Amino acid sequence: MRAPIGDFTDVRPALDRLDLLTAPVAAAVRAWRGSVPAESVLYVDTDPAIADTAVFVEHYGQRLLDESANCVIVAGKRGESTTLAACVVRSGTRIDVNGAVRKQLGSRKVRFAPIDVATGDTGMEYGGITPLGLPEGWPVLVDATVVDTEWVLVGSGRRRGKIILPGKAFAELPGAVVLEGLGLEPAPEPPGVS
Repeated sequence: MRAPIGDFTDVRPALDRLDLLTAPVAAAVRAWRGSVPAESVLYVDTDPAIADTAVFVEHYGQRLLDESANCVIVAGKRGESTTLAACVVRSGTRIDVNGAVRKQLGSRKVRFAPIDVATGDTGMEYGGITPLGLPEGWPVLVDATVVDTEWVLVGSGRRRGKIILPGKAFAELPGAVVLEGLGLEPAPEPPGVS
């Protein structure tokens, strides 16, 4: 089987690789529903030593910068109440934490969740967090450009391996809210910095 994006040698339906997924991600794949058939959710084996975006796209294909997404856990606080949420944006962009996220969550302050909270509450590894299999009731904020991308590569719950699925599937995930402008283009580097 060949992956629809990237240069991967080991590609299989995620349903056939449940043993390589964390428990919550495997459960989400097993219970998959929606307009995208479960067989379209693919698992690709990747080297965990090169899981960070810049090195990853250099090795598996430069186009993946536009065809992959990061899932980041944020914590929104209003008074004594804290809301954890996932934000899914294209890998080449950054999350509009103080604008789009704060407004959507109705929070006074939003920050990236501490690593131990993000991994402990999701049951996933740092560097592999995915919007598949998140705790029930969590908002999953998805940038509209992710949904508009034909195929998207995202974490598998572990640093080793990734999931590829049609972008439109992100809009159907439990708790999904599609937002325009959630992902911002990176700030330009100051002159003389390279």
